[in-house]
Amino acid sequence: MTDVDSDGNAPAGGDADDWRTLDMLYDWLEPAPEGCKLEIVEGNVYLVPQRDTHWRNTLAIIRQLSAHYEENRLLSDVRVDFPGHLNGFASDVLALASDAVKGEDGRWRYQDVEFVAEVISKGTAVNDYGVKKAVYATAGVPVYLIVDPYTGTWHLHTLPKEDEYRSVLSLDFGTPVDLTSTVVGLTLATDAFPRD
Repeated sequence: MTDVDSDGNAPAGGDADDWRTLDMLYDWLEPAPEGCKLEIVEGNVYLVPQRDTHWRNTLAIIRQLSAHYEENRLLSDVRVDFPGHLNGFASDVLALASDAVKGEDGRWRYQDVEFVAEVISKGTAVNDYGVKKAVYATAGVPVYLIVDPYTGTWHLHTLPKEDEYRSVLSLDFGTPVDLTSTVVGLTLATDAFPRD
């Protein structure tokens, strides 16, 4: 394991000790119990059981994104280290730029992320609406979509600046998510998104 990336910086944000500690936490905790997603957010460990509604919403987004992204550029529940203290996220849906490359550690780099979608789970909603949103903005992720099956709403965040998104649009399921003016370049239908 190396302590720095090719530019001489600690990979993923934070210092080299954070990166090593994040790797040690994942080594210790993996594999996650079957049917659970493992994530580390600001050093806190979250094991979230996969629910039917959650997966159906995730899959609906992935299927629609496949019109624009090659299959190897779409990820779900795959660890990507983001800036900040001990942030190893396993986003529900993540789309990578066409020229994305893995870092020396063998993982995808947050700098190549173009789109993230998080489908809300009750136990981790505070992360998706709070810490993770701020981290995605800090990382410069151009498009962040929150899909909330409990309220039947989606929340589109664009124009990241520092630790916030300058543009936010929230509408109900059934209203398409217009991403045509973003790097994603398509519209997501939400009328079939199931609710919890």
